[in-house]
Amino acid sequence: MTDSPDLASLRIDRTPPPRRGGPPVLTAALVFVMVVVAGFFALRFSRATSAVTVSVGTAEATGGGSATGAGISANGYVVARTKASVSSKVLGRLSWVGITEGSEVKVNEVIARLESADYEAALLAANANVAQLDAQHVQAQRDLKRAQSLRAQDLVSDADLESAQTRVEVSLAQANAGRAQARLAEATLENTRVRAPFTGTVLRKDAEVGEIVAPSSAGGGLTRTAIVTMADLSTLEVEVDVNEAYIAQVVNGQPARITLDAYPDTSFAGRVRQVVPTADRQKATVLVKVSILDRDPRILPEMGAKVVFEARDAQVVAAPRRVFVPQAALVQSGGRASVWVMENDKVRQQAVDVGPARGDRIEVRQGLLGGESLVLSPPAGLKDGTKVKLAAR
Repeated sequence: MTDSPDLASLRIDRTPPPRRGGPPVLTAALVFVMVVVAGFFALRFSRATSAVTVSVGTAEATGGGSATGAGISANGYVVARTKASVSSKVLGRLSWVGITEGSEVKVNEVIARLESADYEAALLAANANVAQLDAQHVQAQRDLKRAQSLRAQDLVSDADLESAQTRVEVSLAQANAGRAQARLAEATLENTRVRAPFTGTVLRKDAEVGEIVAPSSAGGGLTRTAIVTMADLSTLEVEVDVNEAYIAQVVNGQPARITLDAYPDTSFAGRVRQVVPTADRQKATVLVKVSILDRDPRILPEMGAKVVFEARDAQVVAAPRRVFVPQAALVQSGGRASVWVMENDKVRQQAVDVGPARGDRIEVRQGLLGGESLVLSPPAGLKDGTKVKLAAR
């Protein structure tokens, strides 16, 4: 008899078979690391490609002057010492203008006329009144002589004689008043003729025939206050702003060389005519007027010019440049001052030593050379190397 198998020793193996691809925890960790790395590079790429929008100002070395072995230089403009905007003395409509830009006129030459028919009529009436009053005065004198003759014959009283004398005096006063009115009418008529106040050249024609013009003190609305602008070109000079750090080296009568921006290869002799005895607190400069000794028809008003003041001594000690920046560019943090300098569309923070403020600008004693582009009102979060772009104006 065959023995039956022992079924009690049988077991079902429930162990799950191994999965391909590794444990699920390891896979999830790998995916997480890849997401973090991708996010990091995406963030860096976005920061590199996006730019912060900023407004930019400039650090300026005001005064434009510099000291060298040859002397001090400063930039400015050609101006006419004798210059005027010529207006009429009375209100009226222009009937004739006899000049154009560039016209040369003599002193007291008539350059324009106003409509004057009413003034001419007023003068005729005044002259007629004078003639009538003179006739009355002549008659009063005759009456006085007759009264004196009759009084000598005792035919009139002293009262009649005094009355005749009074009529003479009154008629004389009336005649004088009439002549004064005639002179006033004549002067008013003359004021309709606009004359050149000095010998010079017309720079600009400011009004045309048919326009209403008025004295400069009464202009307004649709009226013109200037008919022409003229200048005496023989009085041309150069005005420059010299940094107050150098002004002690400039004196009246000091020789100088003048170079015009229009003719950089030609220089003209000059001499300091006046150092204006006041400074501009906003620009930290002093105005210096330099006479042009070499007259040249190429020199015109408002041309840009550079003046080099000849050195007074054998050696000239260069004064430090004074740099001013907008106060909006300054950042104060922890008792220290700094600015954000823009270079190649990126910014870097620059520590500075600041001095006194002048209006909306402040002096930087150390840290800048002048000419740098600075971020105005820097936004929070700027870091060295941050890419920026200019705000639209």
